[in-house]
Amino acid sequence: MAQNVGDYLLHRLREWGVQKVFGYSGDGINPLMASWYQAGNDPRFIEARHEEMAAFEACGYAKFSGRPGVCVATSGPGAIHLLNGLYDAKLDHQPVVAIVGQTNRTAMGGSYQQEVDLHTLYKDVASAYVQTVNTPEQLPNVLDRAMRVAMSERTVTALIVPADVQELEYSPPQHAFKMVPSSMGAEWPTTVPDDEAIRRAAEVLNAGEKVAMLVGQGARDARQEVIEVADRLGAGVAKALLGKDVLPDDLPFVTGAIGLLGTWPSYEMMREADTLLIVGSSFPYSQFLPEFDQARAVEIDIDAKFIGMRYPTEVNLVGDAATTLRALVGHLEAREDSSWREKIEKDVADWWHTMDEQAHVEGDPVNPMRIFTELSARLPEDVIVSADSGSSANWYARHLRFRTGMRGSLSGTLATMGPGVPYAIGAKFAHPDRPAIAMVGDGAMQMNGLAELITIKRYQREWTDPRLVVCVLHNNDLNQVTWEMRAMSGSPKFLESQQLPDVDYAGWAQSLGLGARTVTSAEELGEAWDFALSADRPVVLDVHCDPNFPPIPPHATLDQAVKSAKSMIAGDPDRWGVIKQGVKTKAQEFIPGLGSDK
Repeated sequence: MAQNVGDYLLHRLREWGVQKVFGYSGDGINPLMASWYQAGNDPRFIEARHEEMAAFEACGYAKFSGRPGVCVATSGPGAIHLLNGLYDAKLDHQPVVAIVGQTNRTAMGGSYQQEVDLHTLYKDVASAYVQTVNTPEQLPNVLDRAMRVAMSERTVTALIVPADVQELEYSPPQHAFKMVPSSMGAEWPTTVPDDEAIRRAAEVLNAGEKVAMLVGQGARDARQEVIEVADRLGAGVAKALLGKDVLPDDLPFVTGAIGLLGTWPSYEMMREADTLLIVGSSFPYSQFLPEFDQARAVEIDIDAKFIGMRYPTEVNLVGDAATTLRALVGHLEAREDSSWREKIEKDVADWWHTMDEQAHVEGDPVNPMRIFTELSARLPEDVIVSADSGSSANWYARHLRFRTGMRGSLSGTLATMGPGVPYAIGAKFAHPDRPAIAMVGDGAMQMNGLAELITIKRYQREWTDPRLVVCVLHNNDLNQVTWEMRAMSGSPKFLESQQLPDVDYAGWAQSLGLGARTVTSAEELGEAWDFALSADRPVVLDVHCDPNFPPIPPHATLDQAVKSAKSMIAGDPDRWGVIKQGVKTKAQEFIPGLGSDK
């Protein structure tokens, strides 16, 4: 039987080692779905409940597997729905390949049903490479380039395949004029700066007395090298949000997150540092780095497009993080004065004590910080954690203490709502033998998490480790936006936009046959986590928590405090709860134990 274009496309994906494709069907890819049937579902087609979720799952798969994620959707609305998840992948530098259908070539330009100008639509999100397959001979080159560009530039690429082309008999490109041959695979080089650049960087770092390091996801494969350089320089290490799992939080010189969701030790370290070393991070908030005339700086990044753009660095080393740091460490002088490192370690120890005290402030009904603190001590050694955008991201960043081997991520640069649950699904398909946990606000859960519980139900038996826990922060409030309105606009909470309908998340999970537990008091939390992390199936924890604990950073500005006060004076409906919980929480920094439920 002759092989058609759809058949060959799947064959080529298999040759590239693609094992999972996340998607949703439709008539623009019906021939491709027929090919999938003929191929015995190889690569495995994973059906999400919505194309946006398929793109999020492909992004999560890429983040946690280190391999390209692939998603597929029909023409018109299906291709449109993929966009938000694809932008999430693009902005967080994840290799994702989107394959989308298009109306038949004979109908294009005729305002036909579901005809959308997909080249124009995708020219930004897949700006590195987007092409339409018009003939069978074109396919291998286009697909191979899409895979290679996605991997080499860590970005999104796209193939547009009209429905009628999918059905054409496949024929390879010929050894002929205007035919483009193609080949499989790529051997990636290890990029290292030259010796002179390494020496100049070492001179800058050796001259400093108070060295601060900032690491991001680009340093994930350089954990030991980062530790060795930090020890040689006597430096503290702050972590960008996407780099939370680069270093374990039980290292005493790791100051934790930085920025709007950051910690006090990271903030103080950057305020006092005279030297800065940035490794594998494109952290955008330069106001949380040292003043521009305060510190000399060196940066290491594999991608020259993103180096030297967040701080006035003196030496920009383009290279692989691990290899570059190994070349650098031999030129670094060990610090004799340990006072800077000792101060950082004391600040870190004090910070973790304060976080524990704040988590034990009594809530009505549950302090949301307590949810994360109770989980932190129970995290399985090989866990993969995802967090959604919103106040859950604050508590994820500040209260979870990762240990070596744990993984975690969220939507970093796009900061979109909705990826928490699909990221966890992508993680389970990347590592079916590891537990996954999604920390999700009730706004994100209502937006799309409820539907994706159906996807979890469908595929749960395929995961050798059955544990996938979705923890819902149930406060009936779009909490992060509520606090942003208070702190940035001085505006009271606007109930029409901020108040959410009450939903029984545990009841919905139980109706699907998943495990579930409703939690309405802090005393139940520990047992609930133990139940979820020992269950023989995925579990939803529906935790009713207090919306009045401020997720604002410990270094909130006077302007933010003034505007928050104005929102209370203007008649915020939760003003008394906000004042009570805000005062008790902040007091833990000065009077530990005040208002604690310990």
